[in-house]
Amino acid sequence: MKIALVNYRYFISGGPERYYFNIKEILEKNGHQVIPFSIKSSRNEKTPYDEFFLDVVDDEVYFAKAKKTLPVILKSFTRMFYSFEAKTKFKALLQQEKPDLVYIMQYHNKISPSIIDAARSLNVPVVHRISDFQYMCPNALFYNDAVGVCEDCLKGKWTSCVKYKCVLNSSVYSGLKIAAKKLHDCMNVKDKIDAFVVPSSFTLSKLEQYGIKPSKLNHIPTFFNMKEADPQVEYKPFALFVGRIEKQKGLFTLIKAFEGTDFNLKIIGFSNNGYENELKSYLEGKKHNIEFLGKMDFEQIVPYLKSCLFTVVPSEWYDNFPNVILESFAYKKAVVATDFGSLPELVREGETGSLFKYADEVNFRQKVQDLFSNPQKAVDMGNLAYERVCTQYSPEVHYESLMNLFNGILQKN
Repeated sequence: MKIALVNYRYFISGGPERYYFNIKEILEKNGHQVIPFSIKSSRNEKTPYDEFFLDVVDDEVYFAKAKKTLPVILKSFTRMFYSFEAKTKFKALLQQEKPDLVYIMQYHNKISPSIIDAARSLNVPVVHRISDFQYMCPNALFYNDAVGVCEDCLKGKWTSCVKYKCVLNSSVYSGLKIAAKKLHDCMNVKDKIDAFVVPSSFTLSKLEQYGIKPSKLNHIPTFFNMKEADPQVEYKPFALFVGRIEKQKGLFTLIKAFEGTDFNLKIIGFSNNGYENELKSYLEGKKHNIEFLGKMDFEQIVPYLKSCLFTVVPSEWYDNFPNVILESFAYKKAVVATDFGSLPELVREGETGSLFKYADEVNFRQKVQDLFSNPQKAVDMGNLAYERVCTQYSPEVHYESLMNLFNGILQKN
């Protein structure tokens, strides 16, 4: 099978890109030809198809920097709404390579849904993997700093996005995102896609609520691409957090849970908005054993995953099947996570980890203390977690489910 694989980045910057390159590797190992489509960037992996890639706009995150030239701003807007550049280039790639199917990771904001029209014009079926809530929420999070978890836009209350400045803390950008969403809804973008791959059943339920036909929704969990069989690990007395240092990740609840204790916590990650500095300022003069280790590549993170006692995922937004949980399982580590959103689907209480009440630092501290006081319990849950990732979340299981979906779609077309 020949598959066009679409994502707005062709380099690894987070979970969606790790999935992109992992599934590319798995597909190619199984004899399929993968044709990438993305945006040009100095960070990109090498590919002979980059002549079809879209011209770079920001090389990182649109609107992330204060100063933009008018051409850059206009191109950013077209990518957010509807890009004829993307449609033309993607159609040219499809006409040259004639893939059997298009598998999209992320296109919102930076490529535009015009590529779906390009595929449909050539009768190439399209499958979209959902990694966030872009279809339903302008900032893709169902969360804003003003009120926390928010589903107003899903309920049709679009003015809340402007009111709370949900996009880049700007009423203007928030309004533009709402306008783009309204356009895409009028274009019936979701109805033009043949099938959706959804990692969590929680997210799937939200997509049903949004109005996507249940027959198009396919619950296929993410997988972990094991590079070493039966990894050798140890269990040192520290907990580990890996991820972006942002408010919705529950970092303040995490800090409060460890504050005033002797428990060691290591935090690996970075902040684009200065939130890390806020947390460090809060801890000044207080008793704690918390270390901020900064941003690391996954290869640098692995030794910490191999040596921690357990990991923590204190998310306070609808975290959509975070990779760090499977990564923890792959290195035989239990996870202490919020009892919220998709997390209970992955972390089973008393089996592969512990769940604590939403934003409750006291209950969180109790769960943490239990594992520090009973390290063998953490070891036993970590071993069971490893068994689960080798069976339920293996590349083989994911590949089989994906191929069943792809073949079924091709038989209908």
